[in-house]
Amino acid sequence: MSDIGQAFNSFYESNILTYINMYKESPAKLILLIIDIALVICLIYLFVRMVKGTRTWQLVKGIAFLVIFTWLSGILGLNILHYILSAIMNWGVILIIVIFQPEIRRALEQIGTNKITKFFGIEKDLATKTKEDIYKVVIAATELAKTKTGALIVLERDIKIKDIISTGVEIDSEVSPQLLVNIFVPNTPLHDGAVVISENKLAAAACMLPLAGDTDIARELGTRHRAAIGISKESDAIVVVVSEETGKISVAKDGTLIADIREDVLKKILISNIVTKRFNEKDNKINIGVTKIKKMFNKKEEKKVEDKKTIITKKEG
Repeated sequence: MSDIGQAFNSFYESNILTYINMYKESPAKLILLIIDIALVICLIYLFVRMVKGTRTWQLVKGIAFLVIFTWLSGILGLNILHYILSAIMNWGVILIIVIFQPEIRRALEQIGTNKITKFFGIEKDLATKTKEDIYKVVIAATELAKTKTGALIVLERDIKIKDIISTGVEIDSEVSPQLLVNIFVPNTPLHDGAVVISENKLAAAACMLPLAGDTDIARELGTRHRAAIGISKESDAIVVVVSEETGKISVAKDGTLIADIREDVLKKILISNIVTKRFNEKDNKINIGVTKIKKMFNKKEEKKVEDKKTIITKKEG
């Protein structure tokens, strides 16, 4: 243990302590070191995120152990082991290029095709993503209508409906027409109930919705339509319904039902009520805020001018 302690002390004095004293004398170098470490951590995080869940992840862990053992063997003075591991590490760059060739190629392709935002995990514009999700819902509803497969798809808006989501089976996946169609296949575990799309995610399936009990609702409407009207009255959600009996598509919003609509009409209703309304309101709020700031600034400038005029008038008097 004493030999290990001496080896560690020697390493500490010759390396760590030297660096500490150097950075004490030059704060600018310390800032650059912090930036350097942050960038390295960021790159490691992106790399781990890219390979995690693949077969390459096991190789990454093996390489990490190899690097740690090489470092420890040098500190502890295990010369033979350190020499062997160092010899292996010298070929490490070539091994990494060979092993991680698919991942490196994918990353370079993303950078070369201006997909840097995707490479760094930055999501695409929210309005564009919401439009794409709507198109997927429309495709799924159209396919379900062709086969007269009953469906109930709830699109959450500003009012959150977590209590409804909690009644179903959590999915938390990207929205896809194939998944939506498969969920509503008859006699499958999740077909009975509603699918809820929340925050651009397919949040849950087999959710229970409150039924509308108004006497003025047409008697021929089934349970799905009553559930769609019920949730649209209790929240601002928009609900797409596919009738199992007729295969017709309907939309429920604000407690009313728009029945028997075509694919293009469904698309227009969803985009105008979810995308256009939502993001235009945000833009209007931003514009109002900017206008208010401009008015405040103009008032301050006008006051300064008036103060200057008053001072000049007093001097002249």
